[in-house]
Amino acid sequence: MRFARSIVQHRQSSFEQTQSSQMIPIPRLDCHMADAPRRLFALIPAAGRSRRMGASKLLLPWQGTTVIEYLIHTLTRPDITAIVIVIRPDDHLLQDVVQRTSALAVVPDHAPPEMRDSIEFGLRAIRQQFAPTDDEGWLLIPADHPLIEPEVLDGLVTRWSQGDCHVLLPILDQRRGHPTLMRWSLAERIEQLPEDVGVNTLLRSSPDLVSEWPTDHDSVLADLDTPEDYAFWQQRLAGDPG
Repeated sequence: MRFARSIVQHRQSSFEQTQSSQMIPIPRLDCHMADAPRRLFALIPAAGRSRRMGASKLLLPWQGTTVIEYLIHTLTRPDITAIVIVIRPDDHLLQDVVQRTSALAVVPDHAPPEMRDSIEFGLRAIRQQFAPTDDEGWLLIPADHPLIEPEVLDGLVTRWSQGDCHVLLPILDQRRGHPTLMRWSLAERIEQLPEDVGVNTLLRSSPDLVSEWPTDHDSVLADLDTPEDYAFWQQRLAGDPG
């Protein structure tokens, strides 16, 4: 099942809807064999303003297309049911580009003030359209970490499909990277966090929920925040170590 090429307008802010959420207790479970295939959704919070880059990072040229279209192409695979991208209402250029793809653009009435607000908008859109079960999953891909390699997705999805991890993330040289794969049951836990904290607070406060997938792909640590970052990764892609 794929999302239609449409714009979804949300009428309530994340902090308004958070008040009505119910906390879901999450029991401790280790990774073990799962019984059946589960759906997986990709969520990209892309409502930032790219101030450090000086231009919209997701619309920069990349591999003959734009960064966002390259990322959508990478995420378009049979084991990912849908790709959801949260976009500011005034970012019409990004909306237009995303509408030309198979991804779903989620456009709140007002620009989400923080990444967590964008994440909550995206999670509600997924819940509304697909009603995931607790044991299904979602990938969180921050907009400043868009250079995901298919091999990284292969490894994460394979590990997740074989087990029952609550949170699974790549690790390189003892540093945790992106994307982060979570069970859907954690979505409402995120909505119950205090307003002034991010998703990482949940991971730090519940380390027993987190499993790590070792990798040697340094793209899991790749930031794309500044013109220097952009130039560095272009050089790496061209085979120039810089």
